[in-house]
Amino acid sequence: MTTDRRRPAPRNLSAEGKTLWRAVLAEYELGAHHCALLATALEAHDRMREAQRAVERDGPYVDGRFGVKSHPGLAVERDSRLAFARLIRELGLDLETPAQSRPPTRWR
Repeated sequence: MTTDRRRPAPRNLSAEGKTLWRAVLAEYELGAHHCALLATALEAHDRMREAQRAVERDGPYVDGRFGVKSHPGLAVERDSRLAFARLIRELGLDLETPAQSRPPTRWR
């Protein structure tokens, strides 16, 4: 089952997310369940970008209750980056050609 390549991007995506949505659908035929995964990946991408902007604005360290601490946006950025990468890998959009498995090496 395939989806219409002109399927509109989810409204909650940023302009960058909507551009990525259109680019992916222009290149790949995705089923409805894959479109749901793509939307989730792009939401994670948008969240990552928001966290990056917050860290750029406030700096990587902020004053906390017990002194200076890492900006909370750093953890959000990391987690969103991982979620995005995993979902893109799950969809197979990160591969030009299928990965070739290598036989295990033998340590002596």
